[in-house]
Amino acid sequence: MSLAVVHSRSLDGLQAPQVKVEVHLANGLPSFTLVGLADTEVKESRERVRAALQSSGLGFPHNKRVTVNLAPADLPKESGRFDLPIALGILAASGQIDAAQLERFEFAGELSLSGELRPVRGALALALGLRKLHSTRALVLPAASAEDAAMVDGVTVYGARHLLDVVRWLVPNATESPQPAEQLHKRAPGDAAIYPDLCDVKGQSGAKRALEVAATGGHSVLLMGPPGTGKSMLAQRFAGLLPPLSTDEALESAAVLSLSREFNSRHWAQRVFRAPHHSSSSIALVGGGSPPRPGEVSLAHHGVLFLDELPEFSRAALEALREPLETGRILISRAARQAEFPARFQLIAAMNPCPCGHLGSPLHACRCTPDAVVRYQGRISGPLLDRIDLRVEVPSVSPQNLVAAPDGEASSAVATRVAKARGIALARQACPNSALAGKALDEHCALAPAAADFLQSAARRMGWSARGFHRILRIARSVADLASSPGVTSEHLAEAIQYRRIPSAP
Repeated sequence: MSLAVVHSRSLDGLQAPQVKVEVHLANGLPSFTLVGLADTEVKESRERVRAALQSSGLGFPHNKRVTVNLAPADLPKESGRFDLPIALGILAASGQIDAAQLERFEFAGELSLSGELRPVRGALALALGLRKLHSTRALVLPAASAEDAAMVDGVTVYGARHLLDVVRWLVPNATESPQPAEQLHKRAPGDAAIYPDLCDVKGQSGAKRALEVAATGGHSVLLMGPPGTGKSMLAQRFAGLLPPLSTDEALESAAVLSLSREFNSRHWAQRVFRAPHHSSSSIALVGGGSPPRPGEVSLAHHGVLFLDELPEFSRAALEALREPLETGRILISRAARQAEFPARFQLIAAMNPCPCGHLGSPLHACRCTPDAVVRYQGRISGPLLDRIDLRVEVPSVSPQNLVAAPDGEASSAVATRVAKARGIALARQACPNSALAGKALDEHCALAPAAADFLQSAARRMGWSARGFHRILRIARSVADLASSPGVTSEHLAEAIQYRRIPSAP
């Protein structure tokens, strides 16, 4: 047979479109041509495939004109995941394996020169793409990648360590058959989610309450206070207050992490906590490159993104956060292609109130001029600040009070209240309070006349935008859910309003 077709998949953002690897052998001057909008990594597979076949004792058609087409031709292909399907296509076209058996599988894997299979990026995304099509084909991956992809229910995944392992399944009259990845390599059960405990933070009851409200409704938070007051400690414990991930959420989070080879099966179904350094660029935060890769906002999908020293980030990086904070996704557009990544994360940001950090501190005198304070706080633009739901002051605690303060409430106790309140919201409206919009916001945040008058009066005095007005309603709804209240009252609004003011010195 001179023509063989092998099924594989590419990556386009978090999507995994199908790719047909067509291999044709013809008489003529010996050559090895690869077409189909392949980048450099894919074109280099010619040498890897040739060496892998020869090292494995398999025949390579040296006296033939070999043409490999990756279809569709207008879909960009990158990375070495097409090594294995190209090698199998050559073997099928030259009659060394049963070409009819290839229809049962989809293949992806990078080959070493000795024929060993190396892990591929985005294995979970490949399995999710196969499941969306309700295909009956099985997915064949390198063993390490197969262990990750096997977490996707409804998809049969086989793992292999060497090219010869796959060939033995596909030779005519094969006596060996592949075993699902779970049987070949038992996954160690995911460790229980272990996060730092909130009881380690003494005092700061106001900030702890704000984090509880934020965890209930999925709101973003800005912590402002002098250095050493516990802002970073509070942020690092926030993930432990959030409800457990659902299976679909865990799969989405793991699939995004697998695109950057950062998924660890031991952390399965745990909330991601990302804390990039303030020198990170806008591309590092929101994604980019060629081909487009996910940034920190996507790697924190269904988790927590902590931006410490917020004013020290570049202006371009901070302004790039506006759209994903609103939409929960990021669309990276380039001249040749677009890629969309999910980015539904909870932002926890921290900053000092001034350059020296001691504005409003009773322990140290501030050395900054009023103009310096204004310039420093002005590094956070109004539109970005308007998108942050809760602004919380974290005041200094004297050593005497710190020593005398009792241990705080454990994260488990707070998480129990959060889970109960989040369950009330999901049963009522099928989404977190932070996602309420339009008619759903009007319906589930309806106010009595007295409460409506109170809110309108506060809005006039504080000059809120329409976005700020609606965010107050969402925060108040979260406060009401924590109190198991069916409606939003003036008391709930009053607590929500204090979270929208910008912390300042007394």
